[in-house]
Amino acid sequence: MSNPFYMQRAIQLARQGQYSTRPNPNVGCVIVKDDQIVGEGFHPQAGQPHAEVFALKQAGEQARGATAYVTLEPCAHYGRTPPCANALVEAGVSHVVMASLDPNPLVAGKGQVILHAAGIDTTVGMLEAEARALNKGFLQVMAGGRPYVRLKMAASLDGRTAMASGESKWITGEAARLDVQHWRALSGAVITGINTVLADDPGLNVRQLSSGFPIEKVEQPLRVVLDRQSRFPMQAQLLQHPDQLLLIGTQPDVVPAIEHWPDMALAQLLNELKNQKQIYEVLIEAGPTLASEFLRQGLVDELIVYLAPTLLGCEARAMFNLSLSEMSEQYRLQLQEVAQVGQDVRLILTPAAH
Repeated sequence: MSNPFYMQRAIQLARQGQYSTRPNPNVGCVIVKDDQIVGEGFHPQAGQPHAEVFALKQAGEQARGATAYVTLEPCAHYGRTPPCANALVEAGVSHVVMASLDPNPLVAGKGQVILHAAGIDTTVGMLEAEARALNKGFLQVMAGGRPYVRLKMAASLDGRTAMASGESKWITGEAARLDVQHWRALSGAVITGINTVLADDPGLNVRQLSSGFPIEKVEQPLRVVLDRQSRFPMQAQLLQHPDQLLLIGTQPDVVPAIEHWPDMALAQLLNELKNQKQIYEVLIEAGPTLASEFLRQGLVDELIVYLAPTLLGCEARAMFNLSLSEMSEQYRLQLQEVAQVGQDVRLILTPAAH
């Protein structure tokens, strides 16, 4: 009989690769025999063995007749590594418990078919929601969708993001700013607008993680700047890492030796990042105009809002530039999580279904 305790452990293991596996999903595996864990593993990085391989190696002969708990359906195809479904068959496990099936067309139930053909029992759906939360972008893209988009905003209690002059450092405290590093580290790309670059000169890279995860192992996000009028400054801090910078709309001769794409619609940009860069999760760190445009076009899956216990007054700049005149036009959100981060409050919200 399967036990959710072991799947919870597999999810904990999978989370250890959350900053380093892109574009691959985060996966954890636990091998259990006679109510004892005999093998554990997680996928640490693309190109390295998958979670099942590490767990089976640790279990050795004890894997025969054991139960494997995996947070995602074992792969069924040859990529940079052999199929994990075959490895489980060869090891002689008797039962495989999967949190969810993998919508990747190369897998999509085929791993489960391989296991069934070998006479291995399977169970699907244990702690599924919790496991799927580890791979929101991967699962959305593999199911045929666009990258998963998070929009991060920091504001005062009265919903202001900067003084009328543009001064904005700092509204939130140090703990909240450190917390933002986590969302950057999860993301394949961070998108901002040229006005934010000119006003704040941000780095938009991952510099420190509260978990202590080694920064050198983090897959740094691609920094994407929308610059239709070719105003990108040559002294920008972003140029310190030119290989991690992509300019959209900037004339190539303005900033040579940097990758440039022509101006395009936001939805097209997201799809190009998916198709050309294998980017499945995107973080928007931008001012009210660009942030509002992503919202207006229905391109935001999740909002992360940090509210500071301070008031900036009616002359300060609003969090969003949404021009609404009637209550029926309001943009409703569903509150998913509230947490105190230092002296600030972090809200995680999703767009309400219309």
